[in-house]
Amino acid sequence: MRPFEPVPWSPPKAPDLSGQYEKNNRLRAANRWDTGGFGPEDATVDERGDVFTGLANGTILRFGRAGGSPEAVASIGGRPLGIENLGDGEFVVCNADLGLQRVTAGGEVSVLVDQFDGEPLKFTNNATVGGDGTIYFTDTSTRWGIHEYVNDLLEGQKTGRLFARRPDGTVDVVLDGLQFANGVALDAEEDSIFVAETGRYRIQRHWIRGPRAGTTEVFVDNLPGFPDNLSLADGILWTAAPSPRQVMVDMMHPRPWLRKATYRLPESLKPKPVRHAIVLGFDMDGRVAHNLQDSSGDVAITTSARYHDGRLFIGTLTEPTLAVYEL
Repeated sequence: MRPFEPVPWSPPKAPDLSGQYEKNNRLRAANRWDTGGFGPEDATVDERGDVFTGLANGTILRFGRAGGSPEAVASIGGRPLGIENLGDGEFVVCNADLGLQRVTAGGEVSVLVDQFDGEPLKFTNNATVGGDGTIYFTDTSTRWGIHEYVNDLLEGQKTGRLFARRPDGTVDVVLDGLQFANGVALDAEEDSIFVAETGRYRIQRHWIRGPRAGTTEVFVDNLPGFPDNLSLADGILWTAAPSPRQVMVDMMHPRPWLRKATYRLPESLKPKPVRHAIVLGFDMDGRVAHNLQDSSGDVAITTSARYHDGRLFIGTLTEPTLAVYEL
């Protein structure tokens, strides 16, 4: 068994759900598209307006523009998380268990990246695609996989990485030392890339071109929830949080002994997401432009938000439906 080695960290006081983060139930107005399964964690939209998502059982689904009954288009053999449109009917899928994959229009699945420096990727999470075909993607942890994600958040080690897979197939590390590396999104000019650091409640911005290339800055800090996937559209950076911050978890961070005790508890007694949906949209100055929530728990465990043609497609880690919100 892998040793559990928590590191101390003192988080800032969590912001109240007031002011720019005021508690609301706007997301209860969302339509629900039944997937026939569970956990449509992310969604993407192709050139025709069809919507694609992946389920916990490894199935990739396609919905028509109006929803209705989905069609299974592929099975990837693991847990799909982030999904991105490559064009021409192809998609890149972050398979948490098996690495970065490509899915063709005919449903054929191939591996793009499943290891780095001879070590298998443990937790491939989210991706974004540049205009030159470079795929930027995160590997959340070198220590824990998706089925042990709570352990990585409790341990607090900064082993998450942001990779780039170039069009020639080479792979390099763009940024490392991230605590639970998660969502990624390029800015509109592709000069920088945003990455969610879930375990630190923040979104970082790393510059990849121009005079600031190679530097990293905090884009948004001290978020009220655990930021998950990222996407960018029309100058708005969208993120979803599967749960608001929890007082008990924040209290444990500076106390490694308490986290060790929690680690030894049965899974049923470890911290779990609170059923309170949070979807936030930030402008390019890091100001809150959209604050969408459901404190009732009707829409819950929200992991992604993808804007397309006036609608937000909101993913979830555990629920059976994809939420579609008319913005």
